[in-house]
Amino acid sequence: MKPVLAFPYNDPDGTMFPHLQSILPDLKQHFEHAYVCPPLSTQKQTDIMKWLQADNFFAVFPLDVDLHVGELFAYLYQRAADAAHPDQPIHLCYIDRVSFALEGEYRDSFLADVDSISSADLPLIFHRSPRAWETHPQNYRDIEGMVTTVGRHLFGRELDYAWCHLIVRADQLREIIPLVKYTNISMAAEMIYYLHENIHTQDADWLAWEDPFIFGRDAAELKRERENCPDETQKRLAYAIPMIEFLTKKSKNGGAVKTTD
Repeated sequence: MKPVLAFPYNDPDGTMFPHLQSILPDLKQHFEHAYVCPPLSTQKQTDIMKWLQADNFFAVFPLDVDLHVGELFAYLYQRAADAAHPDQPIHLCYIDRVSFALEGEYRDSFLADVDSISSADLPLIFHRSPRAWETHPQNYRDIEGMVTTVGRHLFGRELDYAWCHLIVRADQLREIIPLVKYTNISMAAEMIYYLHENIHTQDADWLAWEDPFIFGRDAAELKRERENCPDETQKRLAYAIPMIEFLTKKSKNGGAVKTTD
């Protein structure tokens, strides 16, 4: 059984559309379907919406109301879990990161990793490898690293709670999504907590920082800008601090919860 993809496809200015078109042959070869949930801002791109809806590779779940990002993710993941076969692997991912991996030097390693994963490996987080983390701005690394460090002290495992690529079976996803409460990206840490006891990890160099590629910027210059931007730091603290608070609270209430094997 081929895996499926699930990503929100937030593309209000059409930046990602050429990338999606470019990688579509690889996606169709290695995945059965892609479940996508365009927010209202992206739905205004009528040509993109027609293109998505005309291709049966995509199962499009459009919204008729604005949702917070965590609510949008939860809605998409619930719809994907309900639509897929219970045993089907679902790659929860970001299309900009997948595009970066497939359109550059990491294509072969990305596809090899996708094809090598079996049901016995799930759930699985593709962790940003040390090499991948080196490409990210230091404030990104420090702030998200705080969450990982707190989780290690509380639960004894080093996990990327602000993950970029998570693979779960549909039945596993269906079980945990109703438990998710945060309406921002902090919900990613909730998901890992509820999968905590059974989760596997694998380092991936292809999770290097994608923004310079997507925006056509010099990597070193953009990295310096982001490291010196207070708004970028505050943006990450806004989800990292609730993640830490959530993990701390759960550790006081008995630790990790066992879900579907």
